[in-house]
Amino acid sequence: MTELVTGKEGPAVADPGIAAAGAEPAVARVSQWADIRARFFANKLAVVGLVILVVLILVSIFAPLLAPFDPLKQNLTNTLQAPGGEHLLGTDALGRDQLSRLIYGSRIAMIVGMASIFVACTIGVILGALAGYFGRAIDSVIMRVADVFFAFPLLIGAIVVILLMGRGVLPVVLSLGIFSWATFARLLRSQILSVREMDYVHAARALGASRFRIIRQHILPNSLTAVLVYATSNVGIAIVAEASLSYLGVGVPPEVAEWGNMVSAGRNFMGVKDFMWTYPSLAIVVTALGFVLLGNGLRDALDPKLR
Repeated sequence: MTELVTGKEGPAVADPGIAAAGAEPAVARVSQWADIRARFFANKLAVVGLVILVVLILVSIFAPLLAPFDPLKQNLTNTLQAPGGEHLLGTDALGRDQLSRLIYGSRIAMIVGMASIFVACTIGVILGALAGYFGRAIDSVIMRVADVFFAFPLLIGAIVVILLMGRGVLPVVLSLGIFSWATFARLLRSQILSVREMDYVHAARALGASRFRIIRQHILPNSLTAVLVYATSNVGIAIVAEASLSYLGVGVPPEVAEWGNMVSAGRNFMGVKDFMWTYPSLAIVVTALGFVLLGNGLRDALDPKLR
């Protein structure tokens, strides 16, 4: 109970020393987050990555307002127009505006990149938590299954799934997610193996907390930092993989405004109409770079060893 200090000249007040001691955890928590924010925004490359991500999200959301033309509308009397004039980035072989298709392509890139990593992260976190906490037979089974998925190259495995399910955004998301979860599981497992031996986990177990409660409230929150950083960096990799699948003709349908489709359509005009593949290729590179820079910035800000 808080002690009160009474006096003749005023009402009872709380002991300031005790009040300050009670406020220490909240102050420490606020200071920790303030330190993380300060370290992140002090990293100029991380800020560049954040700006790229924000711009891409805004462009994908407001694509109908930003695109000057319908990305699917063909104009066979105005094909292969060089950049400039009414069409700032030119037109393709079917007379479709390249800038409009580039803007709408950001939607596919962001949806597929984030959704596929979400699928991979969800599967990997669940299986990695089970393997790391329970160990023994469960750990062995899950890790051997993960080894099977490690044996398949990402694009080869994704192509197999897409050939079974058909082309489209959903098959691409599921195929990339299914063949990316193993790294998340192994990363989280290694984190949990160290966290589960901490004193606060043993204390929770001694107090009778269930295994599910210990995993949910104590182990996962203290093990997900590395997973968060890895997931952020790998969104860019997923976007590159999605564009590669479309370039190979097994991703989204060719008429969809998507960066890989644009590069594929422009490969027949290399050396003649290089603008057809240059701009979408640059968009892929900048997007992947943005997520990598953002992930590296989060790593540097969240890793206590780097403070």
